[in-house]
Amino acid sequence: MQTDAAILWEDATEWSVETIELDPPKEGEVLVKLAASGMCHSDEHLRTGDLPAPRPIIGGHEGAGVVEEVGPGVNGLAVGDHVVFGFIPACGHCPSCASGHSNLCDTGAALMMGLQVDGTARHHARGKDLHTMVGLGTFGKHTVVNQASCVKILPDIPMERACLVGCGVTTGWGSAVNSAGVRPGDNVVVIGIGGIGASAIQGARLAGAERIFAIDPVPFKQEIAKQFGATHVSSSAEAAMALVQQVTWGRMADKVICCKGVGRGSEMAGVMALASKMGKVVVTNIHPMMEFDVTMSLCDLTLMEKQLVGSLFGSCNIRRDIPKLLELYREGQLDLDTMVTRTYTLEDVNQGYQDMLDGKNIRGVMIYD
Repeated sequence: MQTDAAILWEDATEWSVETIELDPPKEGEVLVKLAASGMCHSDEHLRTGDLPAPRPIIGGHEGAGVVEEVGPGVNGLAVGDHVVFGFIPACGHCPSCASGHSNLCDTGAALMMGLQVDGTARHHARGKDLHTMVGLGTFGKHTVVNQASCVKILPDIPMERACLVGCGVTTGWGSAVNSAGVRPGDNVVVIGIGGIGASAIQGARLAGAERIFAIDPVPFKQEIAKQFGATHVSSSAEAAMALVQQVTWGRMADKVICCKGVGRGSEMAGVMALASKMGKVVVTNIHPMMEFDVTMSLCDLTLMEKQLVGSLFGSCNIRRDIPKLLELYREGQLDLDTMVTRTYTLEDVNQGYQDMLDGKNIRGVMIYD
């Protein structure tokens, strides 16, 4: 079949929206008609090269839609089912999945290279095979994905909200609840208030944090952070230092969660200084792939028993946590509505990312017909 998608070609500086050829699903795969796709910063990392990936590639990895066709061997999914894509597929039986760490799934790692399990492509354009962002390619009106990426959801949940839990919301919420382990009474700092940071604030609030310090240079984001549960705001880690010291009586933050668009190793000393004795710093944001220099005091790390950990997808499980978060949304405890600042068409993809870079959006969402 033919459909439309946004492609990043080898020498491209912008997304190119054009018609592609899409093969039918094969063993263990499904064809999904997309209703909506979130516009996550990770796809901007593809464009800049901070996150290297084979090209040409269809972008997008926050998607929700309706199953239109199932391939042989598919279990638990049928035509007409509403699904959200988990940006890290979970096979359920590899060593990582079996030990409770499906965010590190071995099958998921293979699919995230952008081809199907058999190493071939289902998406084609200009006579070439196309890779898809983490095996999904939600910047398209239709896509073929492995069943390991699909989570069935209730049909009454708006897909323009449901798509967000495929990556950003779950990553941010899990960074606070799982990776940081926020507990009642904790002081928490969240650095960077985009889709992930806003969700980290909500996760910290739901986990019982006493104070939540939101750090972002954009005044609009500082104000909206308060709607998500921030108790204090600041424009930078440096500016927040005195504030956190004063409000916590010098104890500093129990948990610091890094959710910036692009992390920098040269900034880590200031980030670590915000953490208390035995405090935990969680690095969720992406750093440039070729960055190897990090400036921080290892003596401070040792003598204060601080912890520095990485977090992928908020250490979440797509089959447990995506339904849980959507239920919290239905109950009014998780605010997905305020997350969506603006909506776009597929043809507006480049404008949507410019708005993100200009600090105008918490999350942009593309709506398809």
